[in-house]
Amino acid sequence: MLVRPARDYKKPTWIHVQMLILAILDVKWEDRHIYWNPQNFGGLDKMIVPTDLLWKPDLMIEEMIEKDKAVPNPFITIHSNGLVEHVRDLMVVSTCKMQVYKFPFDTQNCTLSLKSIIYPEEELMFEFFENDTLVTEWTRQMLRNESEWFLIGMTVQHQSVLRFHQNQSVVIYTITMKRRSLLYVVNFLVPVLLLFVLDLASFVISDSEGEKLGFEVTLLLAVTVMQLILNDILPCSSDSIPLIAVYCIGIFGLMMVSLLETILVMYLIEKDSVSKEKKADKNRSLSEDCGDKQGNYDGDVKKWTHCACVCNVSDEPPSDLLSVAKEDKRSQLMEESNSLEKLPDELSEAVKGLSLLLSRKEERKPDYWTRVAKKLDIIFFFVYVTVSTLFLVVLFSLWINAEDE
Repeated sequence: MLVRPARDYKKPTWIHVQMLILAILDVKWEDRHIYWNPQNFGGLDKMIVPTDLLWKPDLMIEEMIEKDKAVPNPFITIHSNGLVEHVRDLMVVSTCKMQVYKFPFDTQNCTLSLKSIIYPEEELMFEFFENDTLVTEWTRQMLRNESEWFLIGMTVQHQSVLRFHQNQSVVIYTITMKRRSLLYVVNFLVPVLLLFVLDLASFVISDSEGEKLGFEVTLLLAVTVMQLILNDILPCSSDSIPLIAVYCIGIFGLMMVSLLETILVMYLIEKDSVSKEKKADKNRSLSEDCGDKQGNYDGDVKKWTHCACVCNVSDEPPSDLLSVAKEDKRSQLMEESNSLEKLPDELSEAVKGLSLLLSRKEERKPDYWTRVAKKLDIIFFFVYVTVSTLFLVVLFSLWINAEDE
């Protein structure tokens, strides 16, 4: 009895199929060669026999990519009216083209197509339970663990498909699932956003030293690690670029622009510091030259004081005139020597006061490139915040409102 159970080979055998999401396949058909009266057999209405004794429809799931690894059911149930029932537990590994444009807020539609391998629709026809709502509820009750997916619904439809120059009856189950996105939001989207907030906070760090540059480079490396993790999460069966990839690339690009701006500001500040060092070296050399000249000047003054003389002509006697002249000479020489000795100290104090005044003036008024760097930093901060806000607002609005491509 391993041939198709039909009394008239021109009439098809109707196969009733019912499948749930766990791939529990319930198949029923009528075997016209089997019939008995239960009253003649003690009220026996059905019996269970080995599956190898009877004909079974050669059903297959078209999307399966691996062999079924579930333990096959070795028995089959037959009823007194000729109805044969075969329940199979299938472990299906199927292909499904993923649409990850809105990942992790995406919704996927996957299909499972049941058909015969060799029988055309003239010999084998499928019938199914058409209540989609009830099928969905049965499937939800059967689910033990939905992992990261939430079942939205199931639909079933029948099609006649041309295969190998003959039409075949095909039952197509469409499964609609929505991804549970909370785990990805907490573990991926929020950390990347916090790294970007830290990049914004780096604007309060001083540009005169290298701490800000090292901090921004560390943040850039952290975003790169997150992109590598994203590459392992996303499936490769989508043709469109996911919005989450645009999100990571945009954050990475903004942080790189911020890093380049920091390098430019540090270059301008360093340019001023180099010019200050040159000025300091020049002032130091000038002060050394002035010290040498001051020493020579003191020596000349001392020589000049020793060589000073005073001539006075009068009608008084020579002896009196000589004594008076000597006394006047001594007093005059003492006064001149005292005044000349005080002169270098006064000059040095005046030079010190002038240099202190100039240094205070330079402290109050920054150099040109430093002022340019500070203005550039302020302007860039406002532009950076504006562009970043617009980017995030547009991206998240697309994420929420866009349809899966």
